[in-house]
Amino acid sequence: SVPILIRLFPNILTKFVFLNFLAFPFFVDLRHPELLLNNTISLYLTTEPDITVGIWHTVPGSRASESQGKDQRWYEEALADEHPVIIYLHGNGGTR
Repeated sequence: SVPILIRLFPNILTKFVFLNFLAFPFFVDLRHPELLLNNTISLYLTTEPDITVGIWHTVPGSRASESQGKDQRWYEEALADEHPVIIYLHGNGGTR
């Protein structure tokens, strides 16, 4: 019966392979990463009209003391300095 259900409803297979309906860790507001991770801030980029991408900017531990108490503007300026930027693409599960 499972192959028949998958044939009739292919979206079921996608849900169980990628499990993108699960949000882990549970009951955590990922819009505020500073509560979970040190030296991290949440930013939003508008890539196209009506499309906004949420990103986290985490500075390395070597800049931890420098980033304490800084606002969003400092993190945005830190993206433009001479330090390398590593981009991690996590997928489209709806969480970061």
